[in-house]
Amino acid sequence: MWKTGLLLLFWGLLTSSEFQQEATEPEPRNQPPSGKLDFGYVPQGVYKTLAYYEPGVIGILFHMVHAFLYVVQPNPFPEDLVVKVAKDKFGAIQSEYQKPENIVLTLQAIYYETGFMVCAVLGLLFMVLLPLVGLFFCLCRCCENCGGEMHQRQRKNADCQRGLLTTLLFATSLIITAGVLCAYAANQNLSSQLEGMKRLVSSNLKDLQTFANETPTQIDYLIAQYATAKYTVISDLDNVGPLLGGNIHVELGTEVRPALDGVLRMAGAMRETKEALENVSVSLEVLQEATGKLHFNLSLVRSSLNRTLNDPGCSDEDSDATTAQLCRSIRSSLAQLQVSANFTRLPDVNNQLESVNQVLKTGLSDIIQKGFSSFNDTPGMVSDQMRNVVEGARGMLDVISTNISSFSKVFPVHSSLANFTNFISHTQSKIEDSYPEIDQIDFYRWICCIGLCCMVVLILAFNFLAILCGTMGYDKHASPTTRGCVSNTGGTLLMAGVGFSFLFSWILMGVVTATFLVGGNVEKLVCEPFHTKELFKVLDTPHLVNPEWRNFIPGYMYNDSDLDLTVESFYSNCKNNRSLYSAMRLDKVFNVTTLLNSSLYTKEVAKMFDSVKIDLRGIVLLESEGKQSLIDFSETGVAEINYAAYLEEVNKGVTQVDLLSYTNELEAQTDLMPKGPLQTSLKGHANSLRQIHSQLVIPMEQAMKYVRARSTLNQSIRLLERTASDLPNKITDVLKTIEAAQYLISQNATHVVIQETEKYKQTIVGYFRQYIEWVRTSLTMEVAACKPFSNIVDTVEIVACSFLVDSLNTFWFGLGCCALFLLPSIILSVKLAKFYRRMDTEDVYDDIETIPMKTMEIGNNGYHNECLQGIQNPVMTSIPAYDTMTRFPRASAPPRHIDW
Repeated sequence: MWKTGLLLLFWGLLTSSEFQQEATEPEPRNQPPSGKLDFGYVPQGVYKTLAYYEPGVIGILFHMVHAFLYVVQPNPFPEDLVVKVAKDKFGAIQSEYQKPENIVLTLQAIYYETGFMVCAVLGLLFMVLLPLVGLFFCLCRCCENCGGEMHQRQRKNADCQRGLLTTLLFATSLIITAGVLCAYAANQNLSSQLEGMKRLVSSNLKDLQTFANETPTQIDYLIAQYATAKYTVISDLDNVGPLLGGNIHVELGTEVRPALDGVLRMAGAMRETKEALENVSVSLEVLQEATGKLHFNLSLVRSSLNRTLNDPGCSDEDSDATTAQLCRSIRSSLAQLQVSANFTRLPDVNNQLESVNQVLKTGLSDIIQKGFSSFNDTPGMVSDQMRNVVEGARGMLDVISTNISSFSKVFPVHSSLANFTNFISHTQSKIEDSYPEIDQIDFYRWICCIGLCCMVVLILAFNFLAILCGTMGYDKHASPTTRGCVSNTGGTLLMAGVGFSFLFSWILMGVVTATFLVGGNVEKLVCEPFHTKELFKVLDTPHLVNPEWRNFIPGYMYNDSDLDLTVESFYSNCKNNRSLYSAMRLDKVFNVTTLLNSSLYTKEVAKMFDSVKIDLRGIVLLESEGKQSLIDFSETGVAEINYAAYLEEVNKGVTQVDLLSYTNELEAQTDLMPKGPLQTSLKGHANSLRQIHSQLVIPMEQAMKYVRARSTLNQSIRLLERTASDLPNKITDVLKTIEAAQYLISQNATHVVIQETEKYKQTIVGYFRQYIEWVRTSLTMEVAACKPFSNIVDTVEIVACSFLVDSLNTFWFGLGCCALFLLPSIILSVKLAKFYRRMDTEDVYDDIETIPMKTMEIGNNGYHNECLQGIQNPVMTSIPAYDTMTRFPRASAPPRHIDW
């Protein structure tokens, strides 16, 4: 029943989110979404459990115990053996030890437990033999054997022996003290960690409550974030014109804009042609007028010079030969006084200018601007034609939103979690109710452990008090029979300690052996493999629990043992605070695609956009008037102008000779003539030429009107020449380009429209996919983070291993150390007691001869008789008889044989 309830809880948790990982065959993503949606952060509960334990100083003892256990059991974890045993038990197979496989398992188990078995056997021998040895030792002492005789032989190294035995016993007692302190610390640690255990349990239960309380909040947040995707889609639908129409406009613009730009450039060429023709016409008139004036003035000067040179002074035979020669030279140069460029013979361009003006009246620039405006209105046309689709998409979004809101009401998530919270609260109450009983049990355990420690402490008290009394009561001048009361008390305490050692040591060893076998095996078979993850490998062994189950968790819970869900993977995922959805692999069990199948909605969106028919035939790039204007421009006659003749005249100089140079040379020649009317007349003509140069030529060259006119004429001619070059073909190409662009828009824009509509559709669908992908990722990583479950496992490990097992192992380790060192303590105490206790008899020495004088024949006490084996003792006969009590008043008189 609990399994069914758990499955229903997980179903309620996860199906209420409506968004699981999509079907095993996810729909392809042709285009990624254009914009990245920001869904924020899923609210996370704060888990307060810190499943970590640091033992502190006592950890040193724990490490010592672990090292000892490694020495006792250095073999690796018997994974194969545990698996075989587990399979045998889980399979309910009755073990028959005669079977070879069972014999092999038994041998493997014995081999693994060799160290524990050896230690257990030694402990049992200790438990059995030590009481027997104590019994025989007691009987032997009662017969005045085994050191029971109250007589001590005096030896020269007695003080050395006494000191050595005291030191050894003190060192042994210190070791025992360390052992009992170790056991006491372990006992106290276990009791003190009980509060820590309560805090851990309470913290784990609170984390489970946080898990149950935060999960609905997280699911509600996932549902609420659908609004982010919805509003983004609505925004894109509202801006379908700029988005879809703008993309169509950009794609078509790669061909349409160059065509319109070509027409626009041709309209600019028309205007430039008009300006150039006007410049040519005006410049030609200005230059013709200026050239006429210059020609007239030069003709007058040339006629005047010619008349002057006809002066008799130049032609008489009696005239100076030099003057005649100069006259002939001047006469021969008169032909250079001519205008070089003759603009009067150039034809005018008035007809062409008039034709161009007629073409420009059509307003081609305005027609082109209409074409641009019509093409740039593509987004508006798309928005108008997509209005019905947008309204339908809005309605579909509202339906999806309604479905999402209704899903949370289908499954009783909150009621299920409320039941789970009540279960946690009930469990916590039961656990808290059991705390007094646990405290009582712990108190009894603590009393028992303290009792065991007190046994050792009692023995230690005897030992230390004995050593103290024996050391303080020691008198180097006292003989064994005259030792003081304090020293004698020390010896008595030592023998009391020996007696209690025989009484308690076997009990201690029994407790040590039992706890050693339990705690040591739990440490080696459970705690240590848990830390090394080997225990998980055993639990995850295929077909361990059931021969038909590959993995027992999914096999038991989902009836699908092939599902890749293991104990280790579940623990590791929860340890990393992954979601329960991911850790339990619920994506393979709860397929809620039927509840919210994104492909269903994307198909609806696709159908809506597939029905879109965007018609761009209303876009007219160039009206017929514009086309006719282009054709008329090619027929204006601009190409018929004789540009070569214009350029030829423009490139000529103003005059054939530089008037200033000619004038200077004329004056130089005139200066060589003799003074007279001829020279004066020639100088006058030279001044006239200088005036023509300064008044006509220089103004023509330097005046802005002339320079600008000539410069403009040259540039205009060249511009007209370039424009007129192959003008009909250029016009034809422009018309073909604009016709091709118009055909693309009117007849062949379907491909571009479909392509851009598909991109726009994928953008809209991409928002849904982003949302579903975010929900899937959130479910996998953030929603219902299962850290509390791994914390529970870690808490169990801390309580069982760190609190209980480590403390238990440290306890038996300390007690075992005490029990083992009680053996040398017994031996040393028995031997040392002879040096502390007051003896009944002692060895007697003569004052003169230093020969030991015995008051009895040789016997058990070693004393000499006056007659030695019936032979007269010459020494004794020389010494008068006397009473031993008189000579040694403190010595005890030994009994005679007749008195026994």
